[in-house]
Amino acid sequence: MKTIGLLGGMSWESTSAYYRLLNEKVKARLGGLHSARVLLHSVDFAPIAALQAAGKWDEAGDILARAAKGLEAAGADVMLIGTNTMHLVAPQVAEAISIPLLHIADATAEAIKPRGIKKVGLLGTRFTMEKHFYKGRLRDHHGIETVVPDDEDRETVHRIIYEELCLGVVSEGSRKAYLGITDKLAAAGAECIILGCTEIGLLVEQQHTTLPLFDTTNLHAEAAVTFATEGL
Repeated sequence: MKTIGLLGGMSWESTSAYYRLLNEKVKARLGGLHSARVLLHSVDFAPIAALQAAGKWDEAGDILARAAKGLEAAGADVMLIGTNTMHLVAPQVAEAISIPLLHIADATAEAIKPRGIKKVGLLGTRFTMEKHFYKGRLRDHHGIETVVPDDEDRETVHRIIYEELCLGVVSEGSRKAYLGITDKLAAAGAECIILGCTEIGLLVEQQHTTLPLFDTTNLHAEAAVTFATEGL
């Protein structure tokens, strides 16, 4: 089994979900007492979040690139950035290492394409919803168009992520707000919703809506386990 390198802590709430999912999926594939080979570098999220807010993406990327190099040196065979937003610096991280970096948007798109879906609704941080790195990759690499909430709803989605979900707070009011926003995206032509922040799956699950949901944390972990167990 190959060793998975995980850049985590952004936030640790979703990193704990990654660790659980990686192990559950390895157990499901290999059975018995098998568990995932994982090397984790968990950063302090507060400085990273401050750099995000200040637009200092190169500095944030340097932190993750150094951490990724350390995981590779420790024996990682493949790298995950355990957050959607920080894939903005994925090219910087990938350039620092010689092992594959599995991009979360690619893992998500590969699950969407067999369904014949061409237009998706995207929920995530403001950075993920507004910047090109995620929507552009879906369009340019996979032929998937993206619709995002309006400005007011983007602010609501972003606020709930940073002020609630990253702190482990899950409220029924926020769930209702998210579901109302997904309904608007469906009205705008979205055939499904990408939960494009690794914490959103803590709040919204498929049982809460008839609109197909694609949980990026789960799909990213699935891609990593497929890579790690190939040939076993």
